[in-house]
Amino acid sequence: MIRRLPVLWRAAATAALLCFAGASAGQERPQVDVELVLAVDISYSMDYDELALQREGYIAAITSEQFLDAMRRGPLGKIALTYVEWAGAGEQQVVVPWLVVDGPASASLFAQKLKEAPIRRAYRTSISEALKFSEKLFGAEYKGIRRVIDVSGDGTNNQGDLIEPTRDDVVRKGITINGLPIMLKTPLTSMIDLPELDVYYEDCVIGGPGAFLVPVRERHQFADAIRNKLILEVAGILPGPRIAPEANVIPAVSPPRVSCTIGEQMWQRRWGGEGLR
Repeated sequence: MIRRLPVLWRAAATAALLCFAGASAGQERPQVDVELVLAVDISYSMDYDELALQREGYIAAITSEQFLDAMRRGPLGKIALTYVEWAGAGEQQVVVPWLVVDGPASASLFAQKLKEAPIRRAYRTSISEALKFSEKLFGAEYKGIRRVIDVSGDGTNNQGDLIEPTRDDVVRKGITINGLPIMLKTPLTSMIDLPELDVYYEDCVIGGPGAFLVPVRERHQFADAIRNKLILEVAGILPGPRIAPEANVIPAVSPPRVSCTIGEQMWQRRWGGEGLR
């Protein structure tokens, strides 16, 4: 099931166009259809089997013929791709640096670099710091017509800056944030999990022109969900009933249906000692 924000953020779209046009005045950088940051959760709430499943899903998606075909259909037929792993406020790491993917060979090279990187885990969950870290990666090497952060995770923000103002700051810079909420475990009332993580991602995490999310609720859905999500991102397609008949398109809700500080609140109730920031 694919959900999207049906309201385009005009200010963000304008910022993206100005950024793209203004870059030509400075040092010329290679142009691509989209600069795409894959920001992937490696917090301890993800066990090693889930981390491996997540990694394998991205490898399979990037090398799939469907993904490559969508990429070829872009105006330039190439994208810039980087893979970032994140957990707590001080845990963000570029695993695969920016690489232009323009065909099977470069896609295989990216996948091989990802496959060779060791799988690791780290403490806490800071989606906000992952977004801030990812935002700083744009524009240094390539000039994308679109800039997208694809953030996947299985929990709410519980460390670092608050997620809602951070999301808004990133979007104002012309960047779209899409989400892949991972909902493979049944949340326990005694833990810090949120049953409706997809609602949290929709109301508090994703944003920007054409932003959407794809929830993953079953292990067998993972690879297909990642592939379909990346296809939509590189093709610049707004998901909706005409493209995905099963999609449940939900209007934007204001105020959010769930508090965007719910992660910090749950962490404070569970462990204490750390207030909202």
